[in-house]
Amino acid sequence: MNHPLVIVGAGPVGLAAAAQAVARGLSTLVLEEGDSAGAAVLEWGHVRLFSPWSELVDPVAEKLLAASGWTGPEPAAYPTGREWVERYLAPLAEVLATRPGVEIRYGHRVVGVARAGRDRLVAVGRAEVPFSVHVEVSGSREVLTAAAVIDASGTWGSPNPLGADGYVAPGEAEHADRIRYGIPDLTGSAAVERYAGKHVVVAGRGASAQNALVSLARLAESHPGTHVSWLVRRHDTESAFGGGDNDQLEQRGALGNSARKAVADGPVTTVTGFRTSRVEGSADGPLTLASTDGQRVTDVDEVVVVTGFRPDHSWLSEVHLDLDGELSAPVALAPEIHPAYHSCGSVTPHGANLLRQPEGDLYLVGMKSYGRAPTFLMLTGYEQVRSIAAELAGDHAAAARVELVLPETGVCSRADAPGASQCCGGPAPSAVDACCVDDANARQQGKTGCGCG
Repeated sequence: MNHPLVIVGAGPVGLAAAAQAVARGLSTLVLEEGDSAGAAVLEWGHVRLFSPWSELVDPVAEKLLAASGWTGPEPAAYPTGREWVERYLAPLAEVLATRPGVEIRYGHRVVGVARAGRDRLVAVGRAEVPFSVHVEVSGSREVLTAAAVIDASGTWGSPNPLGADGYVAPGEAEHADRIRYGIPDLTGSAAVERYAGKHVVVAGRGASAQNALVSLARLAESHPGTHVSWLVRRHDTESAFGGGDNDQLEQRGALGNSARKAVADGPVTTVTGFRTSRVEGSADGPLTLASTDGQRVTDVDEVVVVTGFRPDHSWLSEVHLDLDGELSAPVALAPEIHPAYHSCGSVTPHGANLLRQPEGDLYLVGMKSYGRAPTFLMLTGYEQVRSIAAELAGDHAAAARVELVLPETGVCSRADAPGASQCCGGPAPSAVDACCVDDANARQQGKTGCGCG
């Protein structure tokens, strides 16, 4: 390639893509909006992952690190997000930056990708010109040139709103100072002061919501008066707690048991069938959350929203995309990952063939490739970029091969209705209305495992 491969995002999948590109001899430029590798991961760095180290390290990246003298963590241990960054992502970024033909630029926010000199309507000669990548750096805009683009920017920056219909509810923006999107870190004094002794609403049903419930229940033990209202859109919560002691993901099972106990014995009141339509209140008084069915939760001090994330395609508006209308995932991939039919482990490992966009040499990978589906597995992301790097290097046979065998890491109960069981866990807030395929069918296909990273 006469121009570099540009990778957007220096998170786990973006850096794995860079490692794969290095192994293929591709000139590579990684652009990261944050000021360090894994910047988004650090924002939930206090959360422990469900996947062990053995499923969180890309094989090619591990070889690069080992050559530098790096010693990997205990494979069976479960890191926090911060440990993942400090012990793997940051060292990997340092090693990659020393390799010829590789550059990582921090503080570079990608705001647009197009074909050089052509907007989306110009069809003639698109494939013959490189990409122009528009970047904001210290308040200024630069335009870089790329032979290919891998979008590994994730979904962390686009949380789903509290509003039930997918948009910000009336009053949600006005009271943003009392609404937290994602799992709060209650280890610091400022967070303790914010939530201790308060009435806190937790909106969401999945692993992230359970993390928040457990943390707030512990806070209530030392700070009486702390009370939690747990708002869920469905009419039951029993299936939300996963497999418990029978869950092959030990950390996820333990979390489910702790959350169940917090709800049964702790300071948690469950409100089911609640779909937020409005946030009411004055600037300095208590809030009231109203539901579409007329329910109201009053005297609220703080709101924690853990209802999932969505991809941001706004800066890809001038390239040709083919995305599923429901999930906003690549259209060829969408049937393979739909949460109504698949858990993490029942998703077939895949690569360039399902991720390829009509705009040649443009790929969406990692969480971004899954759109609104919560079934992403880190090992799957590593397989994605292995295949894409092979394709960009011209090794189409390797690109077409599947080199991933998913581990046996998940317990799913039969899902007779959407939401019957949540199979995916992990630190990044997940769209919690996931359900599982029949586990027996998944086992027959050799695809079990929900060890989300």
